[in-house]
Amino acid sequence: MRLEDISNQISNNVKDIIADCTHFSIALDESTDVSNTNQLLIFVRAIKEDFTIFEELLKVCSLHSTTRGVDIFNAVKSAVEGFGGFEKLSPVVTDGAKSMTGTISGFVGFLRQNQSTVPTLHCIIHQEALCAKSIKLSTTMANVTKITNLIRGGNRSLTHRKFLTLLEEMDSAYGDLLLHAEVRWLSRGKCLVRFFELRHEIATFPREEVTNSAELQNDLEDVEFLRNLAFLTDITQHLNVLNLQLQGKKQTICQMVGFVDSFRKKLHLFKSALDKNNLLHFPCCRKLSEEEGLEFRDYNEIIEDLSSEFKRRFNDFESFRTDISLFSNPIHCDIESQPGHLQLELCELQCDPSLNTSPVTGIDFRKLLSPERYPLLRNWALKLCPVFASTYICETAFSSLKHVKSKNRNRLSDVVLSHILQVVTSQLEVDFISLVSSFMKPQCSH
Repeated sequence: MRLEDISNQISNNVKDIIADCTHFSIALDESTDVSNTNQLLIFVRAIKEDFTIFEELLKVCSLHSTTRGVDIFNAVKSAVEGFGGFEKLSPVVTDGAKSMTGTISGFVGFLRQNQSTVPTLHCIIHQEALCAKSIKLSTTMANVTKITNLIRGGNRSLTHRKFLTLLEEMDSAYGDLLLHAEVRWLSRGKCLVRFFELRHEIATFPREEVTNSAELQNDLEDVEFLRNLAFLTDITQHLNVLNLQLQGKKQTICQMVGFVDSFRKKLHLFKSALDKNNLLHFPCCRKLSEEEGLEFRDYNEIIEDLSSEFKRRFNDFESFRTDISLFSNPIHCDIESQPGHLQLELCELQCDPSLNTSPVTGIDFRKLLSPERYPLLRNWALKLCPVFASTYICETAFSSLKHVKSKNRNRLSDVVLSHILQVVTSQLEVDFISLVSSFMKPQCSH
């Protein structure tokens, strides 16, 4: 039995799922592999009548020349036209690159030129990461990175070993510093936490052990740098919590927008607390305040700027706000403000005693709706639930791609790579019995 046969069975099952659903959504992301070939991943999200969600790889498009908006559009069009085309397609989520979001020469522009009204979304996790980069403490982060690199970066194995020995002698809480990787969403927060907790050990490390470090190590004695470090560590940790909430497969757009809304409320709480120098939600700032007697009231301006950045972004999700509100709370919503075709069924829903007392919410609540009594509400939910809100599933597939097509396997053909990724990323069960029986001379003993 060959990989191709397993991949083809999965692909056929995906086609059957899409054919049976009323709407499906796709997520697009593009990256360059180890052989400098641009790989466009197209994932599909569909939902059955029983509200079972499927997220599967629809197609791997290897773009050997350019990755312009027209190239991406043609690849997507070729992938979806066999499943009802753009008529059956609900929102498309992208990574936010210009070739994707450009309204003239980008994928979105060509989508509109072809008279398609399919909504397009910028990945909610990417937007959160862009908000995090707006914090005006880049110099502090740069100095943290420089000091870390002076100790354990590059060809500094001897310096690094001496530092590890110092940490062991001082019985430190952590055994080493962490290197910062800009492309990893959580790297900044983890690096800062480790640096802050080891700040005393770094300051104790003899300067003669680290070349060109005098100016940077002076920062560790500078109160202003320490204040910035403590605040940046705390606020980045809060952002990391949000980022982790947004990660994961099969999350609905309602859940993810709810996480962002909740963080906005937290920012208002943080600003109010800092106005009073209340450091309850800022453990690093509180620790530094107890040691040095410092105040952090002036950092509420950064919180306010961050809050404004969150308000400025995520506008593409605002068009779903009414639907999200209804999906999240159909029992207590204002019926008159809802779409007219749903109002009569909402009246019955809100007066249904079995549903009013049900403890389940979200998709599980929709499973309780009778198709005979609530057909319109079910169909409306079946259109909203498949919506992708992030390209997280594409990012995880790229991690698999990195291992599949490595430096030692960089000659894999596009077809073989597509088959491997189809199998690696799939959550569908493979019917091996039917595959074996389909061969002319199956080797049953194996």
